[in-house]
Amino acid sequence: MQLEILTPDQVLFSGDVVSAVLPGSKGQFEILQNHAALVSSLEKGLIRVKTTDGKSSEIAIQGGVVEVLNNKIVVLA
Repeated sequence: MQLEILTPDQVLFSGDVVSAVLPGSKGQFEILQNHAALVSSLEKGLIRVKTTDGKSSEIAIQGGVVEVLNNKIVVLA
């Protein structure tokens, strides 16, 4: 599954992931392989990412939106 985290200034993350936990407006939610199509607003918080090589990382955002479609996650932060 492909994840891109974009800001107006730069690409914060781009790569293959196993899962991503996002800070949604109504609470955290996790996206896994074959997730249903989704568009959601995001609050200030951390995106927790687990990559295909087993590494985990956290990326801080100040809010934004996420789109999930056909195993591709795009976060505009």
